[in-house]
Amino acid sequence: MSHNHRIPGSKTLTVVACLLAFWAGGKAAAVQEALVPERSTASAEVLYSPEDRPADRLVSLYNGAQKSIYLAIYGLTYPPIIKALVAAHKRGVDVRVITDRQKLEDTNQRTGLETLRLAGIPIKVNRHDGLMHIKQAVIDDRVNTSGSMNQTSSAARYNDERLDIVHDASSTQRAKDKFLKMWADHGRFEDWR
Repeated sequence: MSHNHRIPGSKTLTVVACLLAFWAGGKAAAVQEALVPERSTASAEVLYSPEDRPADRLVSLYNGAQKSIYLAIYGLTYPPIIKALVAAHKRGVDVRVITDRQKLEDTNQRTGLETLRLAGIPIKVNRHDGLMHIKQAVIDDRVNTSGSMNQTSSAARYNDERLDIVHDASSTQRAKDKFLKMWADHGRFEDWR
């Protein structure tokens, strides 16, 4: 036995809301608001590496930052990204980085982090036994990124990677809250150098 379920569209919900309002004494607007949510202003860009050049899009986002860049990233070696983060810091942008301590064994990672540290950008690494494997950036409380992509030269040029750039206040706030919780957790994360 098959069941076909039809989900009502917004016009159907509007009619239902009006009927409910009529029966409830004329409060149509309140009933319609409850049944028909506001349109979301969220949008997302989905980029694949190497063909969509997501690392270049990150550089553009960092170059446009005015307030803050909170970056939690496993791998960070791509020179244009390092340069964009340093330039943002020099413009007065609050740039902070959290990365994985095991990645410090990678010479390219260590070089990139040294460049950031010498520029005055604070860096934290994990103290716990697991990986700090998040790959996200929060830029100016307006956009956040996620996906499989590390911010490395290999990810930019050779690997099959995905980068999602999300323009949404709610998910951006959640990503920022997670980053700041990690930043303040002295039991799990410590200053690097």
